[in-house]
Amino acid sequence: MVQPEQLMTAAIEAARQGIEAGQSPFGAAIALKTGQLVVATHNRVRLTIDPSAHAEVTAIREACAKLQTIDLSACVMATTCEPCPMCASAIHWARLDAVYFGARISDAAEAGFNELHLPIEEIYGRGSKVEVHADMCRAECAGLFKEWAQGPNPAPY
Repeated sequence: MVQPEQLMTAAIEAARQGIEAGQSPFGAAIALKTGQLVVATHNRVRLTIDPSAHAEVTAIREACAKLQTIDLSACVMATTCEPCPMCASAIHWARLDAVYFGARISDAAEAGFNELHLPIEEIYGRGSKVEVHADMCRAECAGLFKEWAQGPNPAPY
């Protein structure tokens, strides 16, 4: 059974795989609430030439395809960075039960990413039932930005 910390470890490893592939330093993993890992993936914006291919959206797409449903209410997500407004909305619409995140939007902005400074708690405070668990493994997740800066394609978008 995958615990939240193990789910975050899977997201961190996916982010590192993305860095090695020349992608941005973001990873996400989804597991069933019973603990079975469904998917772990990374940001694929540059790979797919798709600005919506953030790690969270990519994970939701893959989990829905694998589970053959658009309702992921039986699932939780771990993501290496606080979801942007687009990803927070996708998590809400997919009905994930909870999201655990590591680094903050401010960490991504400091690394040079074009972030909207709108905290997920503020977005979800307007009616979402998704539980938010912040700052899980924050130092390690924020450290991914430094790893990325040394990687093959350290260009933020």
